[in-house]
Amino acid sequence: MKRIGIADTTFARYDMARAAIREIKKHASVEIVRYTVPGVKDLPVAAKRLIEEHKCDIVIALGMPGAAPIDKVCAHEASTGLIMAQLMTNRHIIEVFVHEDEAGDERTLARLAEKRAAEHALNAVRLLFRPEELTRMAGTGQRQGFEDAGPLEGGGGTH
Repeated sequence: MKRIGIADTTFARYDMARAAIREIKKHASVEIVRYTVPGVKDLPVAAKRLIEEHKCDIVIALGMPGAAPIDKVCAHEASTGLIMAQLMTNRHIIEVFVHEDEAGDERTLARLAEKRAAEHALNAVRLLFRPEELTRMAGTGQRQGFEDAGPLEGGGGTH
């Protein structure tokens, strides 16, 4: 049975893992392993441990960096670490960050976190079981958490 790892943080102000798990269960029969850490800079090692120690086939790394300049730096460092962990393990780690300044109010921020986590969870399922769906979606301007941008004229999707 395939395993999907979910790495999330206590720093986040929304439980994005709950949304991701719910979406995964709608689309696949997999074992889900959750690993919660304090903050985004802890996500790379959590993701790597999910892959190496818990034998996860793919990991979704969920984080909610704050709006302050230092939070942007920490998010960048975490992102770099997640890329390194992918290269070290040869596994996909889908980074799902929702920055606190992406929405004007808390209600919109919560909706964004819910939607982005769910949409990326579906991407993880597609990567594991139906990669051809992603190929068909190439060039279509998908935007997780927001309305899709759509393709440029003449540039939509491979069929």
